[in-house]
Amino acid sequence: MAVGDYYLPYTSTPFEGPEKLLEIWFAPSPAHVPDAHAPKNGRIGLRNVPKQVWEDMLDIVKCKVLSVIEGEETDAYLLSESSLFVFPHRIILKTCGTTLNLLGLPRILEIAHKFASLPSVYRCFYSRKSFMFPERQLGPHREWKDEVSFLDAIFPNGAAYTVGKVNGDHWLLYLTTPGQSGVNGETAPSSPISFSSSPLQSESGEENETNQTLQNIEIDTPFTQDYTIEILMSNLSHKARESFFLAPPVQDTPSESPSIIGRTLSSTIGISDLFPPHLTTLDAYAFDPCGYSSNALLKWSDGIEDGCGGEGYYTIHVTPEEGWSYASFECNVPLSTSPSSSAKDIPDLHTLIRRVVDIFQPGRLSLTLFISNANNNNAEEDEDETAVEAAQRTFKSALTAQRSVSCSSGGSVTGDGSEQKDRMLYKRTDKINYQFGGYNLAFASFEFR
Repeated sequence: MAVGDYYLPYTSTPFEGPEKLLEIWFAPSPAHVPDAHAPKNGRIGLRNVPKQVWEDMLDIVKCKVLSVIEGEETDAYLLSESSLFVFPHRIILKTCGTTLNLLGLPRILEIAHKFASLPSVYRCFYSRKSFMFPERQLGPHREWKDEVSFLDAIFPNGAAYTVGKVNGDHWLLYLTTPGQSGVNGETAPSSPISFSSSPLQSESGEENETNQTLQNIEIDTPFTQDYTIEILMSNLSHKARESFFLAPPVQDTPSESPSIIGRTLSSTIGISDLFPPHLTTLDAYAFDPCGYSSNALLKWSDGIEDGCGGEGYYTIHVTPEEGWSYASFECNVPLSTSPSSSAKDIPDLHTLIRRVVDIFQPGRLSLTLFISNANNNNAEEDEDETAVEAAQRTFKSALTAQRSVSCSSGGSVTGDGSEQKDRMLYKRTDKINYQFGGYNLAFASFEFR
């Protein structure tokens, strides 16, 4: 297939873009790690684990470290298959392809115990979108039930859920909640004590809407802010995909490094402008012959009006081949559902969704917002409107309302350029709200009209 003056290489082997996402909390917050008041070179908890130790763990998972950016609160590892984020009290391992994500879990528990004196798990989350090619997966990742069985062997009282249409795009989640540690300091699950499930509302028609409540008796533990937005996109447009294929090298011309190409590409297509550049430290990588990954650390306390905040992240991974094209965006910076006041501010949720979707132009996408109950009231925009209800309203308005896109000459979406084009419009095909012990979830799926 021709693109510009060169041809997109044909790959006979499909690549699984949708990632497996493992997040393990060993304490409620950085303040709860044993060495919180005795930092070593400004580092506490899991951030004191040597890089080589993490690399040895990643050998089990079957991926490699490409680069690292070290922030004030977080270390962001860009991997050959997605990303690893290390905080003082928790770790996020996100891997794509046929990586063996869960096989790294036992080693992670050993590392936390040995190097950070964190012998027990406060919370564990494992999630993923439905695979495109499940038959290609290995180990416990062949089927969801096998993944659940693997996790149940470590966390006896964990809970597993399928969110969305089983015969369509859906999102799978396994989680535990804070519980008691085992005797003798061994790693013990943070698991639900009891669960009940009852439907809140069901509607049929153009949109399949389901609300379910999953409540448990929680132990009274301190709650820190937690917020994660994911935009999971497939069937990317031809125009969006072509940017992620490298042009053939020019003879007798020095080749640029994948990191330099990745940063240039990020600027050209608008990824560098998703958040204010002065708040962002971006690490990007362009794969040969195709593909893209980036991690970014964000000083979001400098971009919001009340001054609260800290250091957050976003991560993007792109598989551009036709037939299994996929892009994912994930961010843990709390985003308002009220309009931001200026371009120097952290964008509101509505603006961010539009910026991301304008870059990748997917035929289908799913959005998830996972937010701790402690923040629910803080994010309410209208009287009696919860954070997830506000998010669902924002998802729909960002993707279904007619509006032109303004592009700069370089192709990035800036909102103030002169080139105009029609925005892709979507219809919502699924809307689901969940209430878990300590967390709320908003899930929605959209298709191009």
